[in-house]
Amino acid sequence: MADFTSLARSVKGEVVIPEDPGYDAAITRWAKNAERKARVVVFVKNAEDVVHSIAFAKENQLPIAVRGGGHNAGGASSAEGGLVIDLSRHLNHVRVDAEQKLGYVGGGALWRDVDAEAIKYGLATVGGTINHTGVGGLTLGGGYGWLTGRYGLTIDNLVQVTIVTADGSVLTVNETENTDLFWAVRGGGGNFGVVTEFVYRLHPQRKTVFAGHAIFTPDKVEKLVEVTKQWWNNVKADEGMVQIATVGPDGRPAVIIMFFYNGSEEEGRANYKAFFDVGPVMDMAKEIPYEQLNSLQNAFAEYGKGYYLKGVIQNSPDHRSISEVLDRSARITAEGIFRPALIYEYLPLDKVNAVPIPSTAFRRQFGSNILTSISWEGSLERTNGARDVAKELIDIVMRVEGAEELGYTNYGHDLDMPDSKVGHPSGDHLAQKAEAAFASNYPKLPAD
Repeated sequence: MADFTSLARSVKGEVVIPEDPGYDAAITRWAKNAERKARVVVFVKNAEDVVHSIAFAKENQLPIAVRGGGHNAGGASSAEGGLVIDLSRHLNHVRVDAEQKLGYVGGGALWRDVDAEAIKYGLATVGGTINHTGVGGLTLGGGYGWLTGRYGLTIDNLVQVTIVTADGSVLTVNETENTDLFWAVRGGGGNFGVVTEFVYRLHPQRKTVFAGHAIFTPDKVEKLVEVTKQWWNNVKADEGMVQIATVGPDGRPAVIIMFFYNGSEEEGRANYKAFFDVGPVMDMAKEIPYEQLNSLQNAFAEYGKGYYLKGVIQNSPDHRSISEVLDRSARITAEGIFRPALIYEYLPLDKVNAVPIPSTAFRRQFGSNILTSISWEGSLERTNGARDVAKELIDIVMRVEGAEELGYTNYGHDLDMPDSKVGHPSGDHLAQKAEAAFASNYPKLPAD
């Protein structure tokens, strides 16, 4: 039996086991179905604590998971019967070097911490559009954000990481040191070690932006798609929007658009005039402090629910499929178990795709993300049902010419289920999906 007292003596942080009062809180996650009964949770204080934790897990043959923000719906930050290295309590610092325009960010920090600290200096970087997401998972998986049109992916603004590898080495990784590993962590996921600190390039950012939601009824879908196509064909780097096909609290389907313009309200409304002319039933868009921007979608990702996420790619919106998704979503919601939402992202990709594909592990893509999010109140056992609901809606989207079923890897629930007891794909199946996810970059990944 593992001797957790020896582990507690070897680390500076706290060690929590099931018998301790804080255990339930230590294994709580954003998605209820991502929670697992860990044998031990270590709230590490520094890289040396990570080294000791990895060694202990190896010695006692315990599976390891790393928790940063705890925002992976597939359970990647949890380990059934294993050891969780939790970065969130102590390694959550954010330090800004305003002169060099660099942000030094602990592996357990949240994007809201980065946004709030950087904007004090009139700076920002590409971060999560849900601001209670952890920096680690989003960064290692690529990272889209509202500033993508201007500055690319989060990994395109990653300057350096400090990482603890499986053999216990603590490495500085950047363009000149451990370069193969730097290539791999930019889009290759969390498979190469535990990142205790990220260093991001920061950019000048105005203190306010135009952003917010407008709600449209289903009869406006055809016109919205027409306007979206016209806008998308001439999209500017300082623009972006998300269109959500979902069902409101009243059971009625609706399209919710979140607008973003990196400028004043006057400029933003002029830019999106064609959309507002369609006639929303509610218009909440306004000029807001920049640090509030990435909180506007938090209401669509509440803590404590079950979630199943799946991403696909589209090349062009289609009003027939969106209308069909809305109709089917209303019927699914009326059954009283699941609440579906299809989130169509429109973030300018020219800057993303200007980076040569072999430069990072991330698979550059030329279409826009669609995130299928199925939420529910309750237990893990609903994950299989949610997967079926997601497939039904995705099948509608896939009938549109140019749609691709394998989308953004951070939206791939079933790619991150190492110890799930529900619907667990076979190893061969996961390997095939991973190979497709990284395309031409895949052969290099195992070597790192």
